Amino acid sequence: MAEQQTKHLSWRHWAVAILVIAGLLTIIGRLYQLQILENERYLGEAFNNRLTSSKVIAPRGLITDATGYPLAISKDTWDVYIDRLQWSDREKATESAHKIGDFLGLDHNELFQNGTMSTFGDYLIYRDLDYKTGQSIIKENLWGIRLIPSTVRQYPEDNLGKQIIGEIGTDKHGLWGIESDFDHILRGQPGLITFENDALGRPIAFTSTSLDINPVSGSEVQLTIDRFIQSIAERELEVALERYKASGGSILVMDPRTGAILAMASASTNEMSTSDIQKNLPNYIKNRTITDLYEPGSVLKTLTTATAIDLNLVDINTTYDDTGSVNVDGTIIRNWDFQSHGKVTVREYLQKSLNTGAVWLATEIGKNSFYTYFKNFGLGNSTHLGLSGEASGLMRTPSENDWYYVDLAANSYGQGLSATPLQVLTAINSFANGGKLMRPYIVSRIISENEIREHQPVLVKQVVTEKTAKTMAQLMRDVVHGTIYHGARLKEHTVAGKTGTTIVSSESGYDFNTTIASFAGFVPYESPAVSILVKIDTPEGDLRLGGQVAAPVFAKIAKEIMAYKQIPSSYDLVAINEN
Repeated sequence: MAEQQTKHLSWRHWAVAILVIAGLLTIIGRLYQLQILENERYLGEAFNNRLTSSKVIAPRGLITDATGYPLAISKDTWDVYIDRLQWSDREKATESAHKIGDFLGLDHNELFQNGTMSTFGDYLIYRDLDYKTGQSIIKENLWGIRLIPSTVRQYPEDNLGKQIIGEIGTDKHGLWGIESDFDHILRGQPGLITFENDALGRPIAFTSTSLDINPVSGSEVQLTIDRFIQSIAERELEVALERYKASGGSILVMDPRTGAILAMASASTNEMSTSDIQKNLPNYIKNRTITDLYEPGSVLKTLTTATAIDLNLVDINTTYDDTGSVNVDGTIIRNWDFQSHGKVTVREYLQKSLNTGAVWLATEIGKNSFYTYFKNFGLGNSTHLGLSGEASGLMRTPSENDWYYVDLAANSYGQGLSATPLQVLTAINSFANGGKLMRPYIVSRIISENEIREHQPVLVKQVVTEKTAKTMAQLMRDVVHGTIYHGARLKEHTVAGKTGTTIVSSESGYDFNTTIASFAGFVPYESPAVSILVKIDTPEGDLRLGGQVAAPVFAKIAKEIMAYKQIPSSYDLVAINEN
């Protein structure tokens, strides 16, 4: 019996021993697997757990003018952070607060309080620190201070062309203008910077950093805007608004042959009366040359005249009997001067800017052809410039229930419909360009590291024949030079253009004491280099007509541009052509 018990115990001992040995072998095998076979894998994971990554903002692409001069640039900077977890060591935090405060000109106590109020996350204390100062801070190796590479946007010409160029926000994305509309092209691709953490998960300042992914700079956007011409336009607009006590205005300069926009200036006296732009930001950022609609007035008599000539209904010597007024379905339409002029030719009607002449031509044209041509000139449709906020304009047509024959009459001299300054000048450009309507554009090139994408001028439509366009250019020349004292005349260059005086509408009807004075034309007549539209809103005082207010502004701008571009005198051009 005792022998059997001894054998039973011996078997149990062996079973336990075997289990213990098996367990030990399993543990040893697992340790061998972890420490020998999978050592590199776990070392890698452990190392990765010690890393923290942050995004690095890419340098934003340049915005340049037509000559390549920078209008918006990016400079390398640093964003400075406090690592609140490291600043839980209050003694070292106090020392760091004093040193970084001295570097940045910040209050030491305030830095310490903000940096130690929590032990979680990073606290931004300075954005866009200049690069040189940042380098000096890095050399100091301050406890719990981290610098992340960034960029700051700068505008070398300050507010020149601000409504065109726009601005970026704190997130480095565009807020408005080119900065916004071309944000995806300008901002580039961000990079990635890695920090090594200590055993407590705290970033080790400066000692173990690497730029794992280099940021890719954004592409350059080159504009058609010429900064010299832009500065002329902005200056003369400001002078005109003050001189004529106007509520606002716009000036647009283009190359009529290509549709390139050389200058866009707009302002209102409301926005100019305050030094704090932020209080009036919605008005300040508006590019009124494309956003604001107005009734162009007599400038559009050129379109009515061109339509009648192009349809072979009249020539420049065709006459009508001007009685000073015309009755259209019970509505009496009068000339602006309230005078009758008797027998008048097409040339004379345009020179005198007679409303009755425009109504006569529109009647000869007929409603269907009239609106077909006006639409072909671009009225009622966006120009597709590619900038946000561009308006399409308003023009009722015979297919609409609220259209009446009096609309045809009013539209013939530029009332009862609305357009943007850009639409109006684009239409006028066709007379300087052989009847070709060109699509306006403001971006000439997109320049990246690998390619240059160049804009090519786009022909929208041949709106009138080359012969008609030439005739219209002659008629518009006669408008300016057929009058001895016309405000748009230049001494050295021949101008072709047309005035406009719009009677402003209100809820109670049209107010004859409130006008929009405008002038649109091109120069030199013989070989147009630029076209210019000047629009001055609600001038006060005795001078309120387009010829009195807008035409002289046109002349000042045109004279400076001719000198800047070194355009030969018109009289020299005539002599060359004759030879």
